[in-house]
Amino acid sequence: MADRSMSSQITHVWVFNGEQSHLPNAVFLSLELAETGIKKKGVSGILTAYPINTSVYEWAIQNGVFRPKHSYQNLPEFIQRFTSASLEHYHYENGKNCDDSNERA
Repeated sequence: MADRSMSSQITHVWVFNGEQSHLPNAVFLSLELAETGIKKKGVSGILTAYPINTSVYEWAIQNGVFRPKHSYQNLPEFIQRFTSASLEHYHYENGKNCDDSNERA
């Protein structure tokens, strides 16, 4: 059985989407682990912090970064494709962080 206290402390996971990929390539519990893996393999793509136990749509509404203004924005077809640039994310090329001049990895 999983340790419930640990799962209640985790608020997000780091998801890596490789360049030209349609699906995620890896999921990490920490930014440090993610950046170590990205640097080690020299991969390119986007690393995003996704909230757990909620959708990005609900997260965006709860955090005030999105408010549905049209009825279609409450439809499943809209919600299932919804993403937000407000999620913490970083871009990598050949294992190097392109967003940070003081590279962390």
